[in-house]
Amino acid sequence: MTHTEATTATPSNPVTDTPVTDPENAARIDTDAHAPNFARAMRGLDRAAGDEWDRAGLDPRLRELVRTRASQLNGCAYCVDMHTTDARAIGETEQRLYALPVWRETPFFTARERAALAFTESVTLAAQTHVPAEDYAAAAALFSEQEMAALLALIVTINAWNAIGVATRGWVPGSYQR
Repeated sequence: MTHTEATTATPSNPVTDTPVTDPENAARIDTDAHAPNFARAMRGLDRAAGDEWDRAGLDPRLRELVRTRASQLNGCAYCVDMHTTDARAIGETEQRLYALPVWRETPFFTARERAALAFTESVTLAAQTHVPAEDYAAAAALFSEQEMAALLALIVTINAWNAIGVATRGWVPGSYQR
């Protein structure tokens, strides 16, 4: 399941099935119900980014690493859960998923993955980083222009989903089913 299939969360803890009483984590608004054109556009954006990724022939495991890393940086618990679940389902290792927050200090990632992760971090944190030329150049040296466009589309899309998830608390972490 992708973001396009995610549903708005019920205000209960999926583990204990008890009501969420912490107002900081309670669902705030159902954008599907109250902004249906926007929700439809987001689903279309997600499909388009995925189609571009596939058209460029990029590794599905890298797609989930990029989505997970951006979600970690943005603090979107639901998206971290979703994309680590999806990554494991397509063969990603626990070791690499656990090491993702400290990928620079580990030997577990290829040069292409490192370039994509650095670019992901720069774009995700664009307000602070302004996407340094060296991060772009490092990725562009290892990815074709079509691949770079697909990578950027994916990063922009996951950042939009993260903003929705964090702002609305619309999806309960731990409730994702593949």
